[in-house]
Amino acid sequence: MKVKIVEKNDYKMKVQIEGINSALAGELRRIMISEIPTMAIEWVDFHANDSILWDEIIAHRLGLIPLTFNPDYFNFRDECVCEGKGCTRCQVAFALKKTGPVMVYSGDLKTTDDRVKPVFDKIPIVELMEGQVLELEAYAELGTGRKHAKWQGAVVGYKAEDNKYIFTIESVCGLKVDEVFLQALKVLKRKLEDFSKDLERIKI
Repeated sequence: MKVKIVEKNDYKMKVQIEGINSALAGELRRIMISEIPTMAIEWVDFHANDSILWDEIIAHRLGLIPLTFNPDYFNFRDECVCEGKGCTRCQVAFALKKTGPVMVYSGDLKTTDDRVKPVFDKIPIVELMEGQVLELEAYAELGTGRKHAKWQGAVVGYKAEDNKYIFTIESVCGLKVDEVFLQALKVLKRKLEDFSKDLERIKI
């Protein structure tokens, strides 16, 4: 497999890949979209919410805020040494407290781990009117897009051209686009290794 980067910035990349077929191209696309681990807010505890939006709507908006993270440091919660109880290796807490009149933005979330924070500070969450209060704690953890779209890694499309596949990849998570691609290759390698082991067992 030969890979050539045609265009790239932090969040979007065009890649030319030779030496693969349509089945492998489709699988690589699906992995980048829904199988690479990303970080997103999963749990929200509200202490006060006088805003016009219900708790569920605000929690949904919080979950869609892309978060930076180190993919080599954090574990899936159900695979962590804490046995799912929640620790610094599988969960990161945020706090937010604002009183109106004010627009509440993603940058208002205060993290307990500087490695995990919103990619963009100016994503609007809700506008608070005079005297309205929003106070909450939120908890982020790893997941994949197969479970929920808030963990989707990228938007990906490709086309076949002269026996080559041209991928257009746009990161929609806290990873830079080249990290999305590399993480997808790791997942693909692991899946192929597991498949080879299954074949060996069948032969026996």
